[in-house]
Amino acid sequence: MNNESNENAIIQNLKDAGCNQDMITAFINDLKEGCIDDGMKLLAAHRRLLLEEIHREQKKIDCLDYLVYKMKKTKQVKI
Repeated sequence: MNNESNENAIIQNLKDAGCNQDMITAFINDLKEGCIDDGMKLLAAHRRLLLEEIHREQKKIDCLDYLVYKMKKTKQVKI
C-alpha cells in the first residue's frame, strides 16, 4: 500500500469515527511531522468525547426503561 492510499484509508477511518475536518487535518499533520504522540492524544480526546456521548444516551435509555418498568408494575399511569 502506498503512502497516498494509506493516508486516504486513515482519513476515511477518522471520518467514519465522526472526526471533523479540523481534527482530521491536525491528525494527518501530526503524522507527517512525526508527532505520533500528539496524534494519539487527539484520538484519545475524540474517544473520550464519544464515550461521554454514549453515557448521556444510556442515561436517557435508563430513564425510559424505568418509566416502562413503573407502568408495567402499576398497570396504569395517573397524572
